Amino acid sequence: MDVRRLAAIDMWGTRGTRRRRRVILAEFTLGVIVAIGFGAWLLTATSGAGDRLFGAWLIGSGLNYAPLAGYAIRLSRPGALDGELAGVDTDRELRRYSVLQLWIVVPLALLVLAVRDEVKRRRLPTA
Repeated sequence: MDVRRLAAIDMWGTRGTRRRRRVILAEFTLGVIVAIGFGAWLLTATSGAGDRLFGAWLIGSGLNYAPLAGYAIRLSRPGALDGELAGVDTDRELRRYSVLQLWIVVPLALLVLAVRDEVKRRRLPTA
């Protein structure tokens, strides 16, 4: 799964409206802030093992939003989203990534995939 493509397809939706792009950017950014903040609070302010485990899960899931937010910021530049999705069957990709976005609930999954993808991109020779 390509996390950058996930962010792009989510921002595009069915029509690629400017409003949707802003809403998705806000969702990804707030996902990082709220999930990590609430998770950290649960880890420090509660004493129950279940609460702390939930806090740790929230932090891990919140960290999944970090690469999505980063890509959304980059794709918000004029022409960047259109360039990312040039020649892509967005309807097909939207169906595919609608299921794949469930990886957000697996702590650190998207963060690890994004780092892996960036390492691969940096290793490819540029011509």
